[in-house]
Amino acid sequence: MGNIVLKNVSKSFGATTIIPDIDLDIADGEFVVFVGPSGCGKSTLLRLIAGLEDTSAGTISIDGRDVTAEAPARRGLAMVFQSYALYPHMSVYNNIAFPLKMAGESREAIDRKVKDAARVLNLGAYLERRPGQLSGGQRQRVAIGRAIVRQPKAFLFDEPLSNLDAALRGTMRLEISELHHQLKTTMVYVTHDQVEAMTMADKIVVLNAGNIEQVGSPLDLYRKPRNLFVAGFIGSPRMNFIEGAPAARHGAPTVGIRPEHILVSRTQGEWQGRVGVTEHLGADTFLHVHVDGVGTINVRAGGDVEFGHGDTIHLTPDPAKLHRFDGEGNAL
Repeated sequence: MGNIVLKNVSKSFGATTIIPDIDLDIADGEFVVFVGPSGCGKSTLLRLIAGLEDTSAGTISIDGRDVTAEAPARRGLAMVFQSYALYPHMSVYNNIAFPLKMAGESREAIDRKVKDAARVLNLGAYLERRPGQLSGGQRQRVAIGRAIVRQPKAFLFDEPLSNLDAALRGTMRLEISELHHQLKTTMVYVTHDQVEAMTMADKIVVLNAGNIEQVGSPLDLYRKPRNLFVAGFIGSPRMNFIEGAPAARHGAPTVGIRPEHILVSRTQGEWQGRVGVTEHLGADTFLHVHVDGVGTINVRAGGDVEFGHGDTIHLTPDPAKLHRFDGEGNAL
């Protein structure tokens, strides 16, 4: 079991409040992602759950047991850090086995658990190598293997892919997601990358200045953002925001439209604009269109469009996909 409940949890360093006062329920077996910009409190929140930081107020419970005052080792959690924190002088086998040896498990149990973890993570051929002989992705898998053998109630990941290149991050996203399906263990994952959040999570927690802005499935947050912050943070490329008279036509002080929900035409549309930078990505083309009285509108079009810099085109937002926000930035 791996149900984690935070009730009225806050964290302050002196007079500076990092986490104001939050409630959060993470169900057993869920893959939950904390996402938000740098400095929003997501890593601090993860460290509070792990017990690496003391709470200033509130309670943290795991499977109904209050662990707020308990040491990290007694919480039954395993943490995977951004830095792999491997022992360079030890083999992969001994790095994975280390927590089991510290717990005093038998040689037979250690061998079985290490080899089981190596099989799950495709590390069987590397058990005798040292970390310096591995790629970044392989080292990250070793760090995950060291967590797996502890058979924790939940895994806590603190930006584990940020040191990897873009292609390897994509591969590791798939591997960690597949691992979650195999183990069916609760996972709490911190990232500033909303693409990671959208592709991996069962549930996303969007944080801003320590506050939870919205909690929901990736598609819930994409389709029904609660406010301007969530609308602008979730989705890539980010949502276009339009204010003033062009927005008032649609019944709100601010309207938002995602780049993929704009129809492009050479002859007619709601807004006439001039094409600036064009980014051809194969299947998609991103157009940056300058519209008088509106600003720059980003459009996601098909890869076969042939608009070039300086072309005049017309844009029409899909009325069914418009997002309307009040003067406080909340969704209408």
